[in-house]
Amino acid sequence: MSRGFAIPEPATGTTPAMEAVGLVKRFGAIHAVDGIDLSLAPGRIYGVLGPNGSGKTTLIRLMTGLARATEGSVRVLGVPMPSRTLLARIGYMTQGDGTYAELSAWENLRFLAALYGVRDAAPLQRVLELVELADRRGTPALELSGGMRRRLSLACALVHDPAVIFLDEPTVGVDPALRVQFWAHFRRLADAGRTLIVSSHVMDEADRCDELVLLRAGRVLGRGTAAELRDRAGTPDLEGAFLRLGEPVP
Repeated sequence: MSRGFAIPEPATGTTPAMEAVGLVKRFGAIHAVDGIDLSLAPGRIYGVLGPNGSGKTTLIRLMTGLARATEGSVRVLGVPMPSRTLLARIGYMTQGDGTYAELSAWENLRFLAALYGVRDAAPLQRVLELVELADRRGTPALELSGGMRRRLSLACALVHDPAVIFLDEPTVGVDPALRVQFWAHFRRLADAGRTLIVSSHVMDEADRCDELVLLRAGRVLGRGTAAELRDRAGTPDLEGAFLRLGEPVP
């Protein structure tokens, strides 16, 4: 899949990739994020799992600095968010297609890369090959299929070689074969020291993550590996573990 895609050198140091303390985000009476404390070490894949409306996207927007917390704080690579200066070290693939419809695949990448100060064409070509769109580089985004636009969004998130990568439902609309390739590349990035925070409501992707954070109603129900969470809940599957961990304490 990667066909020469450059893997960055491992990160060093002990600073958490992301740290949230007492994080709260309210929209009127709705507590979209309700008192979350998290510290995530670098060089791992973290899955943020939960049903629609559980607060996954709001949490990611707080982490990336696209939303301001009502209470509490977030630091990414030790820097309080939001931070304009840190944006060059963050990659963010939104839940929607983060592309410009009238621009071609290549023009979308070139525009995003320029914003991050990337002028060399080689990284653009490599990420196009990664998402298997090299033969569609001249096609306007509006003429790409939904799955192809998702692939282009991923390329845009990776083009500047970020240290921390936030992926909001990255495999929605992607065919099964390419989904496997995406996850293989995610693993290579994590092995090279990059940190990936992946939100999903698809439980069968959980075993591909190093660690999971289960969310419901803006709160953390549990954290650990998929095996640890299943064992803790006493269930053979994550769906059952999610329901069991979310039961009220008698």
